[in-house]
Amino acid sequence: MQRVYLDNAATTKIDPRVLEAMTLALRDNFGNPSSIYAEARTAKKSLEEARAQVAALIGAKTEEIIFTGGGSEADNMALRGIAEAYGKKGGHIITSKVEHHAIIHTCEYLQKQGFDVTYLPVDEFGLTTPEEVKAAIRPDTILISIMYANNEVGTIMPIREIGAVARERKILLHTDAVQAAGHIDIDVERDNIDLLSLTAHKIHGPKGVGALYLRKGVRMPPLIHGGGQERGFRAGTENLPGAVALGKACELAAAGFEKNNAHMKKLRDYLLDGIFEKIPYVKLNGHPEKRLSNNVNVSIRYIEGEGMLLRLDMDGISASSGSACTSGSLDPSHVLLAMGLDHATAHGSLRLTLSPETTKEEIDYLLEKLPPIAGFLREMSPVYKAEAGACGRQELKNCAACPVGREK
Repeated sequence: MQRVYLDNAATTKIDPRVLEAMTLALRDNFGNPSSIYAEARTAKKSLEEARAQVAALIGAKTEEIIFTGGGSEADNMALRGIAEAYGKKGGHIITSKVEHHAIIHTCEYLQKQGFDVTYLPVDEFGLTTPEEVKAAIRPDTILISIMYANNEVGTIMPIREIGAVARERKILLHTDAVQAAGHIDIDVERDNIDLLSLTAHKIHGPKGVGALYLRKGVRMPPLIHGGGQERGFRAGTENLPGAVALGKACELAAAGFEKNNAHMKKLRDYLLDGIFEKIPYVKLNGHPEKRLSNNVNVSIRYIEGEGMLLRLDMDGISASSGSACTSGSLDPSHVLLAMGLDHATAHGSLRLTLSPETTKEEIDYLLEKLPPIAGFLREMSPVYKAEAGACGRQELKNCAACPVGREK
């Protein structure tokens, strides 16, 4: 059976060139970077080359990159570190209601430690505005953490403008760029960013390695106490193969940036047009223009997302009904609820995320299989028959007069 992988926002297939670099580091470059003999010096050189590759992707200085165990660790390191370092100055943090759970749950933890957190609302497209951020700032605000691009609906936040607000008020800005890095032109200097999180497995690298950009001069206590690795911020012998792989993945993402994004955007728009042409009662989730080039998120009304995913998998198609970290939950997406969707519509969400390797033939295969799946599941829905069939039209095609017709 043909397999079509369309869940690249959850994780990506490792690039053969990344795997080769990682394998060489595992096999040949075994020295401890903290030692002084030849093997150690070779390992240290590779580590710093990888650090420079990561820095180049986001316009940072090499010494401002701290290797971590992934994006969630980088998020925790940023929020908890800044809270501890600047807590005496003030106890207020600003974030949004649509952040990844690595941010939201860390903020909830900090609230239990006595910090006050403002969770900003978003509009129907999932956007938080600079004006809303500015209005939420208080004299005791120490940190603003707004994601660069949403992992579920693909909406791109106005980070540069939010960064300008933060810089004007002398407040630190952190952004979770796990989904954005490699897909969006990021420059931490231009965008006024003080801390930024990214990870390898979203850009065709391995799982279990990421990085935190920490602007020079920003104070933060160690995440892990021990030796002096990673400028003293994260003790422990470095994961050299992982760091080398992340560096290579960043280098490749930068080199293929324009070509890859143009390819994915073309297929994304082709996929969206096909879904709306072939399936009635579909709602686009996220901003129609300010969105990641590889992200398609729609709500197919009168369908449970879980049943849709199972049937897609039976046809060889891998997809998601929300963020991968919560796909086992029966609760609807907190992102979609924050955008104003009702529970039933949110439950029918489908996230399809592409990669540079995705082909038109694979999209055509999905467009062949998805409509009959939607039709089959809707036939079992009494709500569908009561609402969509109320006009008496058996074909149930898009109708401008229908209150639950095509939405875009």
